[in-house]
Amino acid sequence: MTNDVLQRLAAMIHARRNDSASKSYTKELLDGGAERCAKKLGEEATETVIAALGTDARALTREAADLVYHLLVLLEVRHVTLDEVLAELESRMGTSGLAEKAARQAKPQ
Repeated sequence: MTNDVLQRLAAMIHARRNDSASKSYTKELLDGGAERCAKKLGEEATETVIAALGTDARALTREAADLVYHLLVLLEVRHVTLDEVLAELESRMGTSGLAEKAARQAKPQ
């Protein structure tokens, strides 16, 4: 289910590129470019952290949903697909998190 929801949301965000900005918040974000989308993602990340430190699970759920949405918008504006992100996660499965992090740090970027 989750993968399907994420795929449908990513597809909807991609489709919004052709919408009128006056009718679509997503289009407004996309038109704002990577800087605006990254700033908004940062705001949502902060709100998610604040909610995580509280006791209201529903607030955390709502903020986490906002965070995921804004991450997908940022990926879209930078032309990085959800499939690419999922493939990267898949490639890390079965690898120790510490070993994977060390391997990434050893590779020149």
